[in-house]
Amino acid sequence: MIDALGIVPFVPSGGDFHRSRDLFRALGFEETWSADEYVGFRSGAAKFILQKFDNAEFASNLMIRIDVRDLDAWWAEISTRQLETHFPGFRIKAPTAFPWGRESHFIDLAGVCWHVGQP
Repeated sequence: MIDALGIVPFVPSGGDFHRSRDLFRALGFEETWSADEYVGFRSGAAKFILQKFDNAEFASNLMIRIDVRDLDAWWAEISTRQLETHFPGFRIKAPTAFPWGRESHFIDLAGVCWHVGQP
């Protein structure tokens, strides 16, 4: 039996690795390490590795969900940062109710769809 402690996905950066890296820092992720074409990010217990990899078809079919303690507080903080202005191509939507719960969605610079929800 596997006793997993978490999942750490490799996330593609899209065509501009450095802008993607800047975006995730602007979203509030902490950079924990970097090596060549990889950067480790975390926020609380959530972790991922940003990889210098550009494949639009792959990225547009990848979805990742992050749970936060308070979705409304997260939205209030993130929505004031005007990330769409600073990072052309970045898109974000306000929290919306779905059958499985409320979520906000953002599309990063590679085209990955991130779901931010509350458990």
